[in-house]
Amino acid sequence: MKRAAVLGSPIAHSLSPVLHTAGYAELGLADRWRYDRYECDEQGLAAFLDGCDDSWAGLSLTMPLKRVAMALADEVEETAAAVGGANTIVFDGGRRRAHNTDVAGIVAALREAGVRRVDTVTILGAGATAASTLAAVRELGATEPGAVTVLARYLARAGGLAEAAERMSAKVTLAPLADIDEHLAVDLVVSTVPAGAADSWARTVAASGASVFDVVYAPWPTALGSAAAGAGSVVVGGFPMLLHQAAAQLTLMTGRAAPVEAMRAAGEAELARRAAGE
Repeated sequence: MKRAAVLGSPIAHSLSPVLHTAGYAELGLADRWRYDRYECDEQGLAAFLDGCDDSWAGLSLTMPLKRVAMALADEVEETAAAVGGANTIVFDGGRRRAHNTDVAGIVAALREAGVRRVDTVTILGAGATAASTLAAVRELGATEPGAVTVLARYLARAGGLAEAAERMSAKVTLAPLADIDEHLAVDLVVSTVPAGAADSWARTVAASGASVFDVVYAPWPTALGSAAAGAGSVVVGGFPMLLHQAAAQLTLMTGRAAPVEAMRAAGEAELARRAAGE
């Protein structure tokens, strides 16, 4: 039996087991592959990796493991190195290869919604997801100096994002989130802050007319998503990103093209079940 799992802390809410298991079923792998979840913090990751035998194909990693995973890998692929975080470990011939599929997930989610090119972007938040977002919007065209503005609640904590931008040779503008009104004349606004943290700026962002991508997937819609949709803007929620990054992980681990629509249906059904309180 081939094994895979998602690790993080907290992890009970993770939708990854639903998505990956649905993929296995659609590919006819359900009797040969299993996908679990494990609570694991930064201090526990090394021991967990050491305990993975040849039956393990790979791991999905969520917070707070994305940075420490790179130090524990034998190889780090280019995107993960640039962003400064890996959300995937693939076991290959006794070696651990670290990947970042969040960037691909963001690009796929935006393109699926019709956002195929952006020249100017404002990102709310300066954490790991913001770094992946920076890499993603650069793929979509936001490469000119000053094309991307990152608004942080605490600029003193934006060092990781600034380092990621330097590795990508991206000249970004860093500014306080409190100054958001000055930075909304853009094609796209991306909120990478936790659920509820962008609520007070929802109407302001919606009034800008920019397309909106909010990485929160539950509860959905967020206040930001609702306000932007009500204003007629293109709105992308966090579930498509989650779906497409999981599909990329499944392909890395199995070597098979991911059955995205089967995974989507399973994920949407699970989110509906949770929203109904079942």
